[in-house]
Amino acid sequence: MNQPIDVAIIGGGPAGISAALVLGRARKSVVVIDEGRPRNRVTRESHGFLTRDGIAPSDFRRITREQISAYPSVHIVEDTAVTITGLDGHFLITTAQGTTYLGKKLLFAVGMKDLPLAINGLDEVYGKSAFVCPYCDGWEVRDQPLAVIAKGVRALHWAKVLSGWTNQYTICTNGPDEWTDEQRAELQQRNIPVFDSPIERIASVDGMVQRVELTDGTSVPCTGIFFVPKLATGSDLPQALGCQLTEAGTVLVDNFGKTSVPGVYSAGDITMATPQHQVITAAALGFAAGISINNELLAEAWDRLSKHDSNMFLPHKKGTIPPSVLDFRDCPSSI
Repeated sequence: MNQPIDVAIIGGGPAGISAALVLGRARKSVVVIDEGRPRNRVTRESHGFLTRDGIAPSDFRRITREQISAYPSVHIVEDTAVTITGLDGHFLITTAQGTTYLGKKLLFAVGMKDLPLAINGLDEVYGKSAFVCPYCDGWEVRDQPLAVIAKGVRALHWAKVLSGWTNQYTICTNGPDEWTDEQRAELQQRNIPVFDSPIERIASVDGMVQRVELTDGTSVPCTGIFFVPKLATGSDLPQALGCQLTEAGTVLVDNFGKTSVPGVYSAGDITMATPQHQVITAAALGFAAGISINNELLAEAWDRLSKHDSNMFLPHKKGTIPPSVLDFRDCPSSI
């Protein structure tokens, strides 16, 4: 691709598509490179997004793409970005299918991905009756007996948060609890059952959990599970390009989504140092990043036009027209 596009977006989830919507409406040329494997594909419903509460993730993606199609300058391709080189204004992206794109600005919206947990039976219930966010799925299992698979301070956090949805839950630490004596006493005072034996398996029928079976023979009946996932960034490209990371391994950005690399932005779950990974939050961060990118492109075009216009006042041969008057490529209407 010889003609550079304004913005290349890596990742077509809520953050990436939200940014693409802003930029498309701002008349910018955009390509969204999305491998088509969103993290929430395992769930039956997505919650907490106004006007779309309870929607299936597949339907959410379909609707976003239908609405994006109204903006002809935005193109979504199902592919995977594998290498990115270059500098601000000239980023070269190469995909797994061998396609190359030249972009002025770059937005990473690659999200997070789940790493396998060594718990037999978890895959069968994940997204159906085992969840990672009570704000997303707590309502559906309210007042039901639940099992919490967590240890250390995360387990204490879950115990406090889940109390808003049910008072019937058991903590399975799947090994040493990693608590202090004071923390154990805190749970005991509230009569919260705790089992620290390793988990043998999660028994379920058609994706609905029945019980958690431990290696010591204990069986914990439950109709729902909340667990702490093991996550990794959805792509190593931000780090490879030199983006500074947080201690949590996410991309460090400012309030406008800017990374430490000029011309490179990031939005969505990959920028969040907390485990609050909601669709509506990712979309909001993508929206904000899209505005910031557009403002930067417009400012750069404004400055280039000002420099070209200044040439009109320089000496030139009689009967000729200064090149800046003839060249409209840098006008805001053509970027």
